[in-house]
Amino acid sequence: MNDPVRFLHAVGRALSALTLYSPGHPALARAVDAAYGALLDCCPAGGLVLTFLGDEVIVGAEPVRELRGWEWGVRLSAAGIQRVEIAAGVERGEVERWLTDLAARLAGLAADTSEARQLVQGHIRMGGVGLSGDAAAAAAGPHEATLEPTLHEEADAMRWLQTEAAATGVVPILEAEALVQALSLAMHADRDLILPLLRLKEFDQYTTTHALNVAVLSMALAEHLGCTKSEVRAYGVAGLLHDIGKIRIPIEVLTKPGALTPDERAIMNRHPADGARLILATRGELDLAAVVAYEHHIMLNGGGYPALHFPRACHHASRLVHVCDVYDALRTHRPYRDAWSADATLAYLQARAGTEFDPAIVSAFIRMMQTCEPRIAELPDEHVPFLAAVARS
Repeated sequence: MNDPVRFLHAVGRALSALTLYSPGHPALARAVDAAYGALLDCCPAGGLVLTFLGDEVIVGAEPVRELRGWEWGVRLSAAGIQRVEIAAGVERGEVERWLTDLAARLAGLAADTSEARQLVQGHIRMGGVGLSGDAAAAAAGPHEATLEPTLHEEADAMRWLQTEAAATGVVPILEAEALVQALSLAMHADRDLILPLLRLKEFDQYTTTHALNVAVLSMALAEHLGCTKSEVRAYGVAGLLHDIGKIRIPIEVLTKPGALTPDERAIMNRHPADGARLILATRGELDLAAVVAYEHHIMLNGGGYPALHFPRACHHASRLVHVCDVYDALRTHRPYRDAWSADATLAYLQARAGTEFDPAIVSAFIRMMQTCEPRIAELPDEHVPFLAAVARS
């Protein structure tokens, strides 16, 4: 057992002890001592960063496989304690106060406010990851078209992720998973499932809004189809990163309002393979996202791109993201065409079911969109665009 895992197991035992023993009990003191000792063994000079996203536990930037589904991590994530930063030099008393505060929050005894969720305990800081606002504050009826507040932080984070991937050639996996977690929380902040879709206000915001919208639609559809929580999250990450290969397409090709030349089309058609390579260069469990990035433009009948040397069925996630990708693309206004209506877009999907799209997925998507009234969250005009780019399907 490596040191961070041993520390977290000690944290779990200490939290259990806090529910069983009163302050000052010897057993409780021993549990705190054990947690503090394990922390000193594993805390590097620069400190320790822990992230809890659903049933995933991430130490630094690396998911810890042996702690997947760890009970305390799931409970902490659900309580809004999704990130913990422990600086070197932490003292035992700070650890004891931190553990006591954690136990109180898990028991529902601490104030549940955005201010209370951001704890600074000397060398220990903790709070949520990537969540902006409270979607439940939207008190309008089911036909209201605007969700307040909007996903400002998520849009900023997506622009940063794209910039970082373009600069380093590596996808920031921790931030991608945190983004998906934040979108999932926004989707379920109300009593009923809502789709916090971003409406494009400026053409150069397309790469950001489209990625977030496809992630939301992919998670909603996967959930509608009865996928497990881990599958829903994986489909969300795949939807978020499906077009990441477009960061390697020249701006003048992405922004061209007219028809592409054969050479420009060849450049555009490279983005699925470029995206898959970029994702595979990232350390972490992103194999599904790489597959979806590569396959999301391949049609059910084998058409589309990249061309397959040997015909085969694409992954279920690729077929699902393909439907969500085309829906959002057609519903968005572009320099070379107006946005399609929702009815016209759904009719297009249905007409091409069996040739371009998986019929079962299209049917499920149409049922979902007919029963789940989407509320549209708009990006404010003052947002600084990430790319002067209008990506094409």
